Amino acid sequence: MKGKSEGFVRELRLADEAATVALGARIAAALRPGDAVALAGDLGSGKTTLARAILRALGIKEDVPSPTFTLVQHYATPDLTVDHFDLYRIEAESEVEQLGLDDALAHGAALIEWPERAGSRLPCDHLHVELGPAGPHARFAALSGPADWGLRLFESADHV
Repeated sequence: MKGKSEGFVRELRLADEAATVALGARIAAALRPGDAVALAGDLGSGKTTLARAILRALGIKEDVPSPTFTLVQHYATPDLTVDHFDLYRIEAESEVEQLGLDDALAHGAALIEWPERAGSRLPCDHLHVELGPAGPHARFAALSGPADWGLRLFESADHV
């Protein structure tokens, strides 16, 4: 990744599930082929909820299960192919290659839960979204990545 000064960091408070869905729609609108979105946080922090919101905003109408057991779910949206990875059960970084992350990024985009398990195989220009609790029904989302992601998500340099 480029130096910190060339990136962006933004923290958001997501008051409820509707706010999480709105963030998912914002990410979906910015998503391009070759993009990786790393969804980090503890169990129950909202990673899959946000992934579902992104996929729904891209036009997926079918059920969007957590890929905890299948490890990867493939979706062909009207405009973009998206693979949803859950690396929770991955024990070695080398296993990520077997799951087809490089192929997914060559042909579309990837949503990656438990991205820390991908290690150096995580693309350096990914959008990182850290989720966590911020109250009984609220969450926080800390977004970071290259400046380009900040511009795409928030549309102006004053938000970067």
